[in-house]
Amino acid sequence: MRLILEGVPCREQVVIDGHPVDLLIGDRLIIQLDGKQHLEDSGQLARDRRQDRRLRRMGYTVLRYGYAEVMHDWARVRAEIAFHLGHGSHRISQDAR
Repeated sequence: MRLILEGVPCREQVVIDGHPVDLLIGDRLIIQLDGKQHLEDSGQLARDRRQDRRLRRMGYTVLRYGYAEVMHDWARVRAEIAFHLGHGSHRISQDAR
C-alpha cells in the first residue's frame, strides 16, 4: 500500500509460472512479503527460497521482506526498492527483447 501511495505502480497477486507473487513492479521486479508464519514454518521458508531462485532463473529480480522490516524500517526497504527502480530492474532489458 505504501508504494501505491507513493505513486509506484504495482500489481498484487500476479501469477507467474503458476505461482502468485505478492507485488510485481513493471515487468521484472517482484516484492515478496513474509508474515510471521515464515519464521515459524521452516518448510514454508524453504519453499519460498526455492520459488525465489526459480524466479531469478527466469530473469526476475526478487526482493523479500518481513513484516517487521516493512513496518519498522520502511526507509531502508523503500531505499532498496528505489535503488532497483533506478537501475531498471523492473524492466525487461533491451537485450531480452
